[in-house]
Amino acid sequence: MSSPDDRPSVPGDLVRVRAMKWPEQPHWEFDGRWLGSDEHGDWIGFPAGTRFDRPGHGFIATWDSVTLFPREGWAATFCTGHPLGVGIYVDIATVSEWRADASVPTLSYVDLDLDVVERAGAPAFIEDEDEFAEHAVEFGYPPEVVARARADADAVLRAVQRRDAPFDGATSAAWLERDGLGAQGSSGNRGV
Repeated sequence: MSSPDDRPSVPGDLVRVRAMKWPEQPHWEFDGRWLGSDEHGDWIGFPAGTRFDRPGHGFIATWDSVTLFPREGWAATFCTGHPLGVGIYVDIATVSEWRADASVPTLSYVDLDLDVVERAGAPAFIEDEDEFAEHAVEFGYPPEVVARARADADAVLRAVQRRDAPFDGATSAAWLERDGLGAQGSSGNRGV
């Protein structure tokens, strides 16, 4: 079970992020640096060179990013220098939980398929609705999980479109600049 004491206390501390698929099947795992917290949630930095792994696949990022883990059911990644122009990528998910079940603090959540994506020069959109519908049946997502994920996706899409904080560009740019992240420039985190 999550506890505030399981969260890192010093900016720069190593953390492990564990994204799972329903109900708790292995998905992505990767390490980053806890940058701190603000009114939006916890921010973790992933500099270029970070390795991302999931069963059967892995890659090393060539771009800098920060991910916001709010106290709500999503995780928002803001990128700079992404080769496909991705500026904002939001996983709709269960609420993230800090766990002290490893040698480093671990932040775990269940990815619920839906994503809100914004790429340079294109409007934000919701991705993987077909996958969400299939998995809701195949894995037996409870009706309240389906309703919450759908509502979260719609709310996040509107927030990105309106440029509400933390999707205003300035909020994520400040976190990208910490510890040298975003050295390639912060315009990528606005999707323009």
